[in-house]
Amino acid sequence: MATVNIVRDNNDPFYRYKMPKLIAKVEGKGNGIKTVIPNMGDIAKSLSRPASYPTKFFGCELGAQVKSEAKNDRYIVNGSHDAEKLQCLLDSFIDKFVLCKECRNPETDLFIQKDQTIIRDCKACGKRSEVDMRHKLVTFILKNPPPPPKKIKKTAKVSNGDIDAGNENGEDDDELTRRIAKEAAELGDVEVDDDDWAEDVSEEAVARRTRELQEGINKLLLDDEDEDENDNPYEQFGEAFDGNFKASDSDILNKAKDLEVLGKHKAVQVLVQVIFNEDITNQIAKRISLLQKFVTGEKHQKSLLGGIERLVGISFPSLIPKIPIILKLLYDEDLIEEGVVLKWGAKPSKRYVGKEVSKKIKDAAQPFLTWLEEAEEESSEED
Repeated sequence: MATVNIVRDNNDPFYRYKMPKLIAKVEGKGNGIKTVIPNMGDIAKSLSRPASYPTKFFGCELGAQVKSEAKNDRYIVNGSHDAEKLQCLLDSFIDKFVLCKECRNPETDLFIQKDQTIIRDCKACGKRSEVDMRHKLVTFILKNPPPPPKKIKKTAKVSNGDIDAGNENGEDDDELTRRIAKEAAELGDVEVDDDDWAEDVSEEAVARRTRELQEGINKLLLDDEDEDENDNPYEQFGEAFDGNFKASDSDILNKAKDLEVLGKHKAVQVLVQVIFNEDITNQIAKRISLLQKFVTGEKHQKSLLGGIERLVGISFPSLIPKIPIILKLLYDEDLIEEGVVLKWGAKPSKRYVGKEVSKKIKDAAQPFLTWLEEAEEESSEED
């Protein structure tokens, strides 16, 4: 199988990070045409990422639905796409979600922190750099966390001139390794415990972070455990308008009816991501009629607030200071009621975002919440 450099613009003849060259096969015709990537599993293995990540990245960039069947090692992007175009998109994925921001080395692991930010942890230089949290793939990664990194060997034993320091292939990679081995051989048998150094990637730490993440996302909009994400109507609803903030109310309504999600409170969370971006304070007034058709009860109001939390907490953190204005606009249009908002703002919750992010949002909301409480007290006194 032909290989290419993981960083394709690196012309160093001694560059050792390789991956298979992407293969694309177009199948079907008409509306059923699709592009199969038969070696996506091998490519993903070279990048130390789940194959569903670059596949989903293609879907995000091309505005196409994708299908990832890990059991059958089959990865599909709807539509006809040539290999070179997909290879260029793969370069972009590698730049955004694989390469270390400091040293441009691909030897990184992805970690999800408590505040639900995604970090690239470089094993080469030790630098930890955050990925672009505005990219659409971030939501998918948060719903489908990366597996724990391969377990590091606990000891390094030096004997008879050989050194085994947890290198999986057991080989001396360069002259420095050979020199270390030679000098270490003179020390005799040495037993090194690296537990203190591996704390961040230990099995226990990773398991704990995974549990914390799961608690934070298990109540999000997707409850469907089917491996085929395209079977989920909420996912389909979101993807139908992903990035198209100018979609008409009628198109959105018709799609919600077709997928039978109109009237479901979870659809409200998706709707917020569909129709709003960083210009939400100007967009709300234009979408009142549509919002009124989706928000019809207390559960819908809670989901509306949850969707706003995700929008400002994950997609557009710069909007956090504007949360009082956003809430006031929704309140003035009777889309959220006093009791629901006050209960929502009473304490941070990890239902929709990380607890730390939720605290920032609700702290920022205090001017509006205080105004609501005072208005309620004045109303009671008048009565």
